[in-house]
Amino acid sequence: MATSLGSNTYNRQNWEDADFPILCQTCLGENPYIRMTKEKYGKECKICARPFTVFRWCPGTRMRFKKTEVCQTCSKMKNVCQTCLLDLEYGLPIQVRDTGLSVKDEVPKSDVNKEYYTQNMEREIANTDGTRPVGQLGKAPSSSDMLLKLARTTPYYKRNRPHICSFWVKGECKRGEECPYRHEKPTDPDDPLADQNIKDRYYGINDPVAAKLLTRASTMPRLDPPDDKSISTLYIGGLGDTVTDGDLKSHFYQFGEIRTITIVQRQQCAFIQFATRQSAETAAEKSFNKLIINGRRLTVKWGRSQAARGKEGIKEGVSEMGTRLDPVPGLPGALPPPPPLDEETPANYFNLDPGTSPAVLNIALPPPPGINPPPPGFGPPMFHPMAHMAPPMPPPMNMRPPGHIHYPSQDPQRMGAFSSDDVSWPANSKLQGGIYCTKKQ
Repeated sequence: MATSLGSNTYNRQNWEDADFPILCQTCLGENPYIRMTKEKYGKECKICARPFTVFRWCPGTRMRFKKTEVCQTCSKMKNVCQTCLLDLEYGLPIQVRDTGLSVKDEVPKSDVNKEYYTQNMEREIANTDGTRPVGQLGKAPSSSDMLLKLARTTPYYKRNRPHICSFWVKGECKRGEECPYRHEKPTDPDDPLADQNIKDRYYGINDPVAAKLLTRASTMPRLDPPDDKSISTLYIGGLGDTVTDGDLKSHFYQFGEIRTITIVQRQQCAFIQFATRQSAETAAEKSFNKLIINGRRLTVKWGRSQAARGKEGIKEGVSEMGTRLDPVPGLPGALPPPPPLDEETPANYFNLDPGTSPAVLNIALPPPPGINPPPPGFGPPMFHPMAHMAPPMPPPMNMRPPGHIHYPSQDPQRMGAFSSDDVSWPANSKLQGGIYCTKKQ
């Protein structure tokens, strides 16, 4: 520590003693049960150089230990985390936030002026409830379109990973899996993100992370209204299970009268139809890339008319939402087109030999529904492949000679049927009670 505990005792009343740090959700970690070590006046602030209480903790499993870097006064002046120095509301660097809110940094950089400015800010902070920022940031507008588009809505715990093992890079690490550092290839030293300074981040100058985000903001896509003036429906995607019909209505009713809200729970999306086209355009302009409800960033797009959807259809390999679909392996290819039919050539639907006689081709088709089939023996002749081996069909009842009775069991087409005329009985047999008996020789 640059300032020893025995020197500058006249200014010791300005040293900071806190009971809990000011941290963002990412630095705090995902474990709700966390243990911290507290060291009173353990380090000096890297901005104002005053001793302050240092907190140290581990944000999670396989994560590196983190500690507070600046005092709480410097943190409250900029409304940033004491560890990562990112904005507590948007999760963005100070340079990006000040650019979006059009705030000019007025923090002095010399030691004497910095100490005087810090004391004045402490008096102003003491007169507030501590929930609102002070200084120029407290007078800035509450939100900005660019900040809402770039804001981080969920914690980024990957930032808490251990540093890269320098011994592993040189090929000398002998710890193996027990090494608490990462065994990964380091980034390119010429990468601007590899050279970051905590003071540049705090003052909002020459911050490579902020420069990258500002470049991304300048190239973000726009949502142009469709040419069809009859479309007044917006598509809202990414609802999840937390966003309800009432949440959507409470946000979009401010832009105009809402006709219907349809939620498709299976697709986790909704369709909001406005009464007028002007209301839909205003809602799309105010909500595109900056709609956050219940901590979820929602997708806003224009709906499509039914006529346009029918004309466009679904393109090959592209879903209805426009995303590219990967081909599924193992599926058969497209069927070849049928050969052109010649008008003079008759259609051969049964793949029969063209040299077959017309009698063979006379195949009886089943009657259409609603019409009873003709009785046996009166219909058109049917072709059977075993016709030369099968017995003839019996004549109808009204065409049979008198005295001849047809029994079903004597039907020659019935399996296992036989006639008594075809059986020869012995000469010494006689009929007793309907059973033929034979005398024993």
